[in-house]
Amino acid sequence: MENEKAKPELANQAVDAIEKVVGTFPGNRRAHARGNYYEGVFTPNGQAALLTDAPHLQNQAVKATIRFSNSSPNPNHTDAHSPVKGMAVKFHLPDGEETDLIAVTIPLFFAKKPEAFVEILEFVKSAKDGFPNLKELATIAMKYPESKAGLQMIKEMRSPASYTMARYFSIHAYYFVNENGKRQAIKYQWEPDAGLSMLEKDELAKLPPDFLTEDMEERLKRGPASFNLNIQIGKENAPTDDPTVVWPEDSQIITVGKLSITGKLDSQNEAIRFDPTNVTDGIECSEDPILNFRHSAYAVSYDRRTHNQ
Repeated sequence: MENEKAKPELANQAVDAIEKVVGTFPGNRRAHARGNYYEGVFTPNGQAALLTDAPHLQNQAVKATIRFSNSSPNPNHTDAHSPVKGMAVKFHLPDGEETDLIAVTIPLFFAKKPEAFVEILEFVKSAKDGFPNLKELATIAMKYPESKAGLQMIKEMRSPASYTMARYFSIHAYYFVNENGKRQAIKYQWEPDAGLSMLEKDELAKLPPDFLTEDMEERLKRGPASFNLNIQIGKENAPTDDPTVVWPEDSQIITVGKLSITGKLDSQNEAIRFDPTNVTDGIECSEDPILNFRHSAYAVSYDRRTHNQ
């Protein structure tokens, strides 16, 4: 784990590196800049109750605020321009507290330590469609071989046909803790009830810049859009500190609840802050250095955008 005093400095370096590659867009998030907010209800099914005391995973439905987004730091990028999508959910707990779950349409990351993340960004002098050129990519892969799988997956990603037709992954591991103090490593997945559908480049070329927003508006006119919340159970030796590694496909998957998205929120309030380390009783962050670093990096991004920087 990084020295506590070094975190703010490294977090500033990370955000500075992002801005150097893609530019600065005052008042916007430094990643996932373009997005929309929705309201919904999360209803647990009780299947997680033996694993965790988390209040939203017991037997009481809770309200939720959802933000779907493009991953690009550039708010002017079209939906087609940024194939990796984000789904951030803020659960409003019965006691007035909140807890967050942030997920993306890719199951792994391209760096396993914050220092590597910053250095990889510093390798990227320019980016076409937000991606390094081949020479820069080769340099990164040689120095950080663990990054190869994540970068290649990003390069090959296709945009979903709808925000509601993609699977979203937490990337990081967490621990569920039950009333007896027993800890179980898990990863989250959002599974859409509408099924999965990805678009080819020629299909994307025919669509309007904000086709995903338009699609959501049309879908919600017909009724709620819904996702199952699944947890992947970590086996005994499953790595909990390395987001560049996916867990085995034969890991047990348990559905622990359903999210029903009921409508769009008019407010695009950028003061709303999602934080993957904002967990509640019964849930703990894993040892993953990138997960814990995101708290500091998100704080820097939040401070800059709320000061219109």
